[in-house]
Amino acid sequence: MKNMADAIESFIIGQMLAASQNAVMVQRNELADRLSCAPSQISYVLSTRFTPEKGYLVESRRGSGGFIRIVRILPDEETEQEPTVEEVLDYWLKNRMLTGREHALLRYLMGILDVPEEDKRQILRQAVKKMVQAK
Repeated sequence: MKNMADAIESFIIGQMLAASQNAVMVQRNELADRLSCAPSQISYVLSTRFTPEKGYLVESRRGSGGFIRIVRILPDEETEQEPTVEEVLDYWLKNRMLTGREHALLRYLMGILDVPEEDKRQILRQAVKKMVQAK
């Protein structure tokens, strides 16, 4: 049997798949009530399983009418190989996570970096972390 964290993760991913979207918005308390768990369990799952390293960006708004928005920032993994930086940037553009100008600038920057592909992916991961911390 799955533990509660697995159930919460499965529910959130299921919501994304059901909506055929790369993003989902939920309210922590409503989700906790629906899954019969504590809101802190929702927070734990979001902070451990929906991270930029795992391909997700989580935005949280507190207060009345607050919500949690979870966005898939990496293409679905059809192969065992990690997507290239170019594939990630194209995915972000296609899903309107970047403007055309931002896409062009990032693509140019990644193109002129004289580092291995893994280092470029790490630079993008760090940039996403900084963006999340800035909000």
